[in-house]
Amino acid sequence: MTQTKIPAELIAAVNDKRRAALDADYAALGEHLSRRGIDIEAVKAKVAGYGVAVPSWGVGTGGTRFARFPGPGEPRHIFDKLDDCGVIQQMTRATPTVSLHIPWDKVDDIAGLKAYGESLGLGFDAMNSNTFQDQPGQAHSYKYGSLSHADAATRAQAVEHNIECIEIGRALGSKALTVWIGDGSNFPGQSNFTRAFERYLDSMKAIYARLPEDWRVFTEHKMFEPAFYSTVVQDWGTNYLIAQELGPKAFCLVDLGHHAPNTNIEMIVARLIQFGKLGGFHFNDSKYGDDDLDTGSVDPYRLFLVFNELVDAETRGAAGFDPAHMLDQSHNVTDPIESLMVSAMEVQRAYAQALLVDREALAGLQEANDALMASQTLKQAFRTDVEPILAMARLEAGGAIAPVAAYRASGYRATVAAERPAVTGSGGGIV
Repeated sequence: MTQTKIPAELIAAVNDKRRAALDADYAALGEHLSRRGIDIEAVKAKVAGYGVAVPSWGVGTGGTRFARFPGPGEPRHIFDKLDDCGVIQQMTRATPTVSLHIPWDKVDDIAGLKAYGESLGLGFDAMNSNTFQDQPGQAHSYKYGSLSHADAATRAQAVEHNIECIEIGRALGSKALTVWIGDGSNFPGQSNFTRAFERYLDSMKAIYARLPEDWRVFTEHKMFEPAFYSTVVQDWGTNYLIAQELGPKAFCLVDLGHHAPNTNIEMIVARLIQFGKLGGFHFNDSKYGDDDLDTGSVDPYRLFLVFNELVDAETRGAAGFDPAHMLDQSHNVTDPIESLMVSAMEVQRAYAQALLVDREALAGLQEANDALMASQTLKQAFRTDVEPILAMARLEAGGAIAPVAAYRASGYRATVAAERPAVTGSGGGIV
């Protein structure tokens, strides 16, 4: 039986106050969509079946390169993190899995960790390796790189860490490994671009060889940080080359924040779908660069346009189309649980909006070169308030009509703050 951290009675009481208004709003939206030839129940069913993974590190307070300001009730370890993730899933019914980061979430009792997650109704999504930090007792430093390091022993250490992540993931029921490295250079001439990439590919091939048959590996591109002059896996083109070199179990991961400002991310998504190499997403938002802001907080239209490409691929049955979805954010001034709940709902919202696009009409307008009306067709779907669909899907699944309101009414943050020791340090570094 699934254990819950917030009493179901409390959620029900908060829902009761909002149920009549929701019923009225849902009926009105259903009538409106019906006039457009859209079945609201069919859209709701798809939304209810959609889930996005929560990053284990996301439930802690993040930071900037200069400082970190811990909040009350910071999770002490992976079991606290799972408790917080369980609350997010209990409220939203949109986050059924958790993505772990090793060694941050490493435990001796892996079976016990799996059982604890299952008791909260949570499964385990892609595993994330960490070769961008040095860990206590580590033999070789990653200061000058990991999988692409000039030193063979350092590369071997990084490869072995990724293999360890695979083994932990197998025990937890995960089916994927995400690899992001901070390798690169800060000065012209510091690194030979070609040799560094050759070393990276050799290392990744060694990791790829250890993947179980039913696993996938996602490589993630990032144009800068912590290397600011050059980055080994700097863009989607390089990422695509990696996936092609490695083989059919290798795919590209798209993080919405890892691109230059004004990059057409939805077109990158379309290209990767077209050539069968879209692995999945790390959803967040950005204003200037790799900001890791809450999903949909700055540019919700871009998020919608990404989902427009995803729904297009889903509708036409694109070959091999099975992207993984995960949030990846840093919460500096908000309650992380609240931010993750809102972000999960924003991802669902973009999916629901994309489901409302009149694809037959859009295709005709594109063929006719009617730029204005093609754009308006997308805008009509984007401007539709789909909140009643999201809320009804949550309600029928046992979640909260208004997750943030119910969460605040529960007093969960104050409860865990009393149980978990206060964190007083404010060291720098993005979590």
